[in-house]
Parts: sequence; structure tokens; C-alpha cells
Amino acid sequence: MIQLETWKRVLIVLLCVGGLAMAFPNAFYTRVEQHNDAVAAIELGSSSPELEAQAGQWPSWLPSGLVNLGLDLRGGAHLLAEVQVEDVYASRMEVLWPDVRDALRPERSTVGTIRLQPGPEDELRVKISQPEGMDRALEVVRGLANPVTSLTGVGVTDIEARAEGDTIIVNLTEAERLATDERTVQQSLEIIRRRIDEVGTREPTIQRQGASRILIQVPGIGSAGELKEIIGTTAQLTFNPVVSRGSDGDVNPGIGNKIVPSLDEPGTFYVIESAPVVTGEELVDAQPAFDQSSRPAVNFRFNTAGARKFGDYTAENIGAPFAIVLDDEVISAPVIQSHIPGGSGIITGNFSVEESTNLAILLRAGALPAGLDFLEERTIGPELGQDSIDAGKVATMVAFAAVLVFMGLSYGLFGFFANVALIVNIGLIFGLLSLIGATLTLPGIAGIVLTVGMAVDANVLIFERIREELRTAKGPARAISLGYERAMSAIVDANITTLITAIILFAMGSGPVRGFAITLGLGIITSVFTAIFVTRLLVIIWFERRRPKTIEV
Repeated sequence: MIQLETWKRVLIVLLCVGGLAMAFPNAFYTRVEQHNDAVAAIELGSSSPELEAQAGQWPSWLPSGLVNLGLDLRGGAHLLAEVQVEDVYASRMEVLWPDVRDALRPERSTVGTIRLQPGPEDELRVKISQPEGMDRALEVVRGLANPVTSLTGVGVTDIEARAEGDTIIVNLTEAERLATDERTVQQSLEIIRRRIDEVGTREPTIQRQGASRILIQVPGIGSAGELKEIIGTTAQLTFNPVVSRGSDGDVNPGIGNKIVPSLDEPGTFYVIESAPVVTGEELVDAQPAFDQSSRPAVNFRFNTAGARKFGDYTAENIGAPFAIVLDDEVISAPVIQSHIPGGSGIITGNFSVEESTNLAILLRAGALPAGLDFLEERTIGPELGQDSIDAGKVATMVAFAAVLVFMGLSYGLFGFFANVALIVNIGLIFGLLSLIGATLTLPGIAGIVLTVGMAVDANVLIFERIREELRTAKGPARAISLGYERAMSAIVDANITTLITAIILFAMGSGPVRGFAITLGLGIITSVFTAIFVTRLLVIIWFERRRPKTIEV
């Protein structure tokens, strides 16, 4: 006898109603999207009659989750960037020089005078005037080494020092280079994500590809050039001692110094020490503000370590100029008037309000540790995305209609039950995509079309099994019960193998492949649910009302 407990019936109905309710907002995509954007803006403090009107376009008591459209459906920008990890080696050597100099100074009686020498960017060369003290100098420099912070570098230090005549040569060990490369790419990935999130773009795709490449796809943005403006600025902020100032950019700055132009005063150049006192990496906050003359500026605040170094330097150098350098341009060079404790300050310059806001965003998101080389860039217009959506709709409707006709002609009333379950299945797929905030791509639409074809497989197995049981002269109730029971193992086996494939595609793939895997995996889960439970519930309700003596499948 076919039967289904009351609590199971209630649970099946609730799951179907809940899934369809989650999918319902997608039928009014533009209206709900405007409502969501307006609500988000109001929560951030914005207020206007237009925002209030947009927020009222959709009832607050209804679900408002949407399936996010991918780059190929919505239009947007695509970039493939390569992180220039070698840049970090040079900056590491620059930062190391003051430490080496300060460590060797107490040993002058043994090593003599200490001078920085020119050399490759990834090496630090220090010449001592008393070569007989080289062993002691190497011992002191090697004492500055730290353990490599990676699993592959256990027991290895980050720097190595060797002697070449009267010169100490310091460079990074191979293990530290590998660890640095990994940290640099991961840090670049996170900073790019933060910068894009600060601008408020919707559902970007930011993924690592290979050893040093990053894939960036942002739907809804105007062009690849606009995206490059958001993420392409390195925003390396440093605070450097000023050696001199002049109008000649061709003078020799001397070893350990460099020449940088002034941002506010064209034709003016500063000679500054290459090694910064504090860097933007030690910033914990940056906010747009106004200075005492009501001009746009940026307030900043350092962490504990940065505040200590900033305070110590200002206390020891009152009356000396101090350069604030952004991407190798001096944006301000104030004279230190007094000790500045607490690690807070203000950056002034000829900023507009928009420029001060963008600078604060870049500094708050953090400095890119290395430059980016854009290997590939594409802009996908919204018209092309709409064409993809229209093509996907046509493909889905054709597949949907073909399956409905086939099931109706092949199985009659039972085919109608399967068609109802198929409609519920499509709704559940979109409900789950909305619930988890997944991004639908063109391959994702292909996954849905494939699911439409696969969704009735389980019903076909069940109905064919019921036909076989009816041929053995069993009653209709017994035939239906055995049909569901004996088809179960074949249904589970067939769908589990496909689900495993979808999981592998999701784990190993990226971008469009993952989009296909998500819709395929969700489609398998919902199709099995609707075939086993929804069609069974419909058949049971029909059977209990009609009590037929015979049935024809």
C-alpha cells in the first residue's frame, strides 16, 4: 500500500513553497535589484526621496535575494594580472640597510667605516674599510636573520650573508624568496578584493591563477580601463627623511638616496633617503577630512609599531623636513614642528574632495606589495550580456517544452505529475542559487538546460518500473509502491556519479567551469528530491482521491 506520513507531506510542501518563494524575486529582477541597492545605501546613511521610492518598490516582508549575474550575462570588465614578485626583493633590501648599518655601528673599531655600495636590486652590498674584521661583520649581519615563516622553510633563515673582498653581500635565501612570492601574491589578492569591495561593485570574481597571476572579473563595471584605475594604483605610502630640495632632477642623489618629484609643485624635486621611517603597511585607518584652511585632506593613524617609530623620529628631528611620498611622488613635505606622539597625522595637498576620498580608500585598503602587469583585458558590453541571457532563455524554454511534451505523450497522467515536479525543480534551483548568493554564468545556464533533460530520468526509471510491476498482475497500489522502492538504487547510483563529477569540476575548475558545476550539482539534488518525493506525493494524493482499480502508465 502506498502511503506517506503526514509530517513528511508537510515537510515536502514547506520545502517546495520555501524554495519557490526564494526564487520568486528573480521574476522581478530589475525592481528587486533597485530595492536592494536603495536599502543598502539608506543603511549607510544616504537619504533622498528617490532612494525611498526605490526602496518601496518591493515589499520588505518578501524575500529579496537574487541570483547574481556573471560577467558574460551582465557585462563588465575582465583582467588577467601578473604580480611582479621581484619588486619585493628590492624593497626588502632597502628596508634591511638601516638595520645592517645600525648593527655594524657599534663594531666600528673592528670593521671600520661602513658604506652602502651600488649593486643588483635584489642584493645589499656594504663595504667596510677594515677587511680584517670581516668575520665579525658577517657574524653581526647574520645575527639579523629570522626563521622563514613557511612549512617548506623550516629550519632556514630568511637572509644569507657572504664576503667578497671587503664587501658584505646580503640577499634573500631561496626558501625566503618562495615564501615571499607566496605572501606577495596572497596579499595582492586580498588588497585587490578590498579595493573593489570599497567601491561597492557586485559579486566580483577574484581568483589566483598559477604561481603569480590573478584573474579579476567584475560584472556591471563600465570598462577594463575603469577597473584598472581602481586596482592599478600601487598606493605605496612612505614617510622619508628629506636630504635636500631643488629644481634639478638629474643630480646624483648619492648611495642610499633617491630623487622624487613633487606632486604639487611641478619642476621641484626632493632628494630623500631610500629607506623609509614608516610605511603605509603600518597604517590602520585613513579617512577623508579637511585641514585648518577647509581644504580636502586625509587623516591617518598608525598601528602601535608605526606610532612608536613615527613618534621617535619626530622627537629627534624637530625643525627638519619630512617627506610624505605616494607612489614615488612627494605629496607633502612639512617641517616637523614638535614631537608627534600617538601615531596620528594629516596629509595635505592640492586635493579635490574626490581625490582625497579615493586616496583614503586606497590607503585604507592597503598598498599593493608589488606592481601588476596586465596581460589580458576585456570589456564585455551589457548588450552582449543581454544577448547571452536571451539565448539562454530560448535554449531553456525549448528544452523545457520538449521534455514536457515527451513526458506527457509517453506517460499520460503520470507524465503530467512529472512535468509539475519539473517546474518545481527549476524553481528550487533558482531558489537555492538565490539563497547561497551564487553567480549565474552562461555555462551555468547550460548546466540548468542539462538539468532539465536529466530531471526526468528518475521519473522515467520509476514509471518504467511501475509498468513492469503492473505486468505481473499486481494491484495498482502495490505496483506503485514497488516501482518507487525498486527504482531507488538505480536513481541513487546514477545521480551520485554525476554529483561526484560536479564536485570535482567545482574543486578543480575556476570561473565558468565552477558556474557550470554549481548549477549542475544543485540541479541533481533538486531533481532527485522532486522525482522521489514531489511526484510521489502527487501520485499518492491522486490515488487516495480516485481509488482506481486499474492504472495505465
